[in-house]
Amino acid sequence: MVFTMVISMMSATMFNIVLPEISQEYGLTYTQVSWISSAYLLVYAIGSAIYGKLSDRFRLKSLLTVGILLLSLGSLIGLAAQFYWMVLFSRFIQAAGASVIPALAMIIPARYITTNRRGKVFGIMASGLALGGVLGPIASAIVADFAHWRWLFVVPLLTLVTLPLFRHYLASEKVRTPSVFDWIGGLLLGGTVATLLLAITGERWSLAISSIALFLMFVTRIHSTTEPFIEPRLFQNGRYSVGILLTFLVSAIGYSIPFLTPIMLVDTYHLSPVSIGLVMIPASLTAALLGKQGGKLADKRGNTRLFLFASLLLLSAFFLLSFLIGRSLIFVAMALIIGQVGQTFIVVAMSNTIANTLTKEQTGVGMGLMSMLNFIASSVSGAVISLILDQGALSAWNPFYFFAEGSTFSNLYLMFSLSYTGLILIYITRFGYRTPLKLTKN
Repeated sequence: MVFTMVISMMSATMFNIVLPEISQEYGLTYTQVSWISSAYLLVYAIGSAIYGKLSDRFRLKSLLTVGILLLSLGSLIGLAAQFYWMVLFSRFIQAAGASVIPALAMIIPARYITTNRRGKVFGIMASGLALGGVLGPIASAIVADFAHWRWLFVVPLLTLVTLPLFRHYLASEKVRTPSVFDWIGGLLLGGTVATLLLAITGERWSLAISSIALFLMFVTRIHSTTEPFIEPRLFQNGRYSVGILLTFLVSAIGYSIPFLTPIMLVDTYHLSPVSIGLVMIPASLTAALLGKQGGKLADKRGNTRLFLFASLLLLSAFFLLSFLIGRSLIFVAMALIIGQVGQTFIVVAMSNTIANTLTKEQTGVGMGLMSMLNFIASSVSGAVISLILDQGALSAWNPFYFFAEGSTFSNLYLMFSLSYTGLILIYITRFGYRTPLKLTKN
């Protein structure tokens, strides 16, 4: 499972380093080319919720088989793509398959691992995500230096190796009788996010109004059907509702590390893809090595302490980046290490916090929804960041930043740093200084 998590994370992020190169090849702005990542994450998000729902109805090994085959099909289409629309289409198909992996990676620990060991397992999963962050830049840098960026589509084909193992070792667990699936609700939610992204990237109010209308239709739908895409009763759990809201904000801000950083390194330092990988690899490698320790800290000291520690790391990293841009790359790499470790730890803290607010019967839908919001947040974040970059900034807000070039990046990192002050207050207010108790025993 960890191996597929690594490949899944690589597929989601390794194109970020070559976005400037793709932009030049097709003559696109950052806002337009960001759809290579945003479209993937959008489908990834909706797919993770769908697989989470289906996990209560179908065997996990069957879902993984379908997902891995779709991921491989999308990769083959991308490898043969000659036009930008074909690249986007391949990313849609890839994401439709790859989204099974984060959904089941959250469901399996929440459903089958006892509470006192769950933090460690989430830590291992987080390490897999961080390791994917390590290998993603490496793969991207190597391919971009020695071959065309399109060969990045070969990497996800490695998941085919795991398919016989999943089929053999995963138990044929008992599942509920399949019932009606709310495809209409899923399409309305997907349409809501898609039109929102189009409204942001195209700066069109009409699309924003359409997004609001689709969202209202989605809310009406889940309250009027017997088998809703998202169970409204989940939101009657106040801690769960606050938890997924925090997860959304944490994911949106955290996505700036893999998405914004490569663009900053190209625009400010004029680095090649290989050099970008070398700057970012130490951060991802450190986070991968320490991810398991974050899980142990959550088990021993509680989720709140881990959340606070991770938040302080991220606050510090973003503030450092806001005035280190333009200075030595060694300092930038050190700030990225602090930020990446903080992001890995905060994923563990939020996953464990949310899992502890759910009953065993709610874990499939609840954790699937959390995974969906994680990736919706990332897709929206990428679109907003790209729009801000295209507009630029006249001056830097950070009084410690003295370079004219890179003001837009400095301002973004400063905003991210200040945002964590509010996130800390929200977490402490709702969850206190103690780890929330499990509602029912596993």
